[in-house]
Amino acid sequence: CRCCADGRRHSSILYNILRSEERVASPAGQGSRRGQASRDCPCGSRRRVALRSPQVTCKAASAVLVKTLRFVQNVPCFQELPLEEQLLLVRSCWAPLLVLGLAQDQVHFETVESAEPSMLQRILTTRRQSEQPTPRGPAPGRPHHSLGGGPPHLPSAGEIQAIKGFLAKCWSLAISTKEYAYLKGTVLFNPDLPGLQCTQYIEGLQREAQQALNEHVRLIHRGDTARFAKLNVVLSLLRSINANVIAELFFRPIIGAVNMDDMLLEMLCAKL
Repeated sequence: CRCCADGRRHSSILYNILRSEERVASPAGQGSRRGQASRDCPCGSRRRVALRSPQVTCKAASAVLVKTLRFVQNVPCFQELPLEEQLLLVRSCWAPLLVLGLAQDQVHFETVESAEPSMLQRILTTRRQSEQPTPRGPAPGRPHHSLGGGPPHLPSAGEIQAIKGFLAKCWSLAISTKEYAYLKGTVLFNPDLPGLQCTQYIEGLQREAQQALNEHVRLIHRGDTARFAKLNVVLSLLRSINANVIAELFFRPIIGAVNMDDMLLEMLCAKL
């Protein structure tokens, strides 16, 4: 794109100084046009963003996480699984379940562009991290979601757009409470996770959730023969949601550096 090409052609210090003076002297209208151009340019999707109102949004997301884990705990078939199987399922699907909960609870949020860390900040951060002992990793086959002690790795505008696009898709379908429950069941009981022992049992639970969703749709939405397919499209969109992005966006601003796996274990074993 043009902005990338310009960056390659004009990397001198003199050019950057002159460009900064032009930006100061340019009218407001030109600045707004450049802002629009940055959104239209593919490079705009890589810009780092943060929540506009982190306290409000993170509080809402935390409430949704508690409700999500309460929902999981109240599924009888889930309680029949060994604890290790329960933890493996929750660790792998907490993020898509949370995003489904955000959609169900109509949680809206806005983001603002954030300044990139300077070269000096990156050098100092890398040096501090190299001096720290390497943390012990998770067990083989176990997904790991950790908010490290370094500076936050802010999500990109493109990653946020994927989340917002998913929420908009859910809201356009006006998904009912029962449909959300069946979708969550399909996400929760994922038999394809490495390390599972009760694979066939979990596969059967996922199949039951899908069958229940299909029967509900045929009963309630008889005139919409494509609704079941549309709801499965919603499930496919969840695959583009990155758990680390969700953790950085909704939880780091209020709880800082924390291991999400440890927090999920604590919440799952507690009586929510």
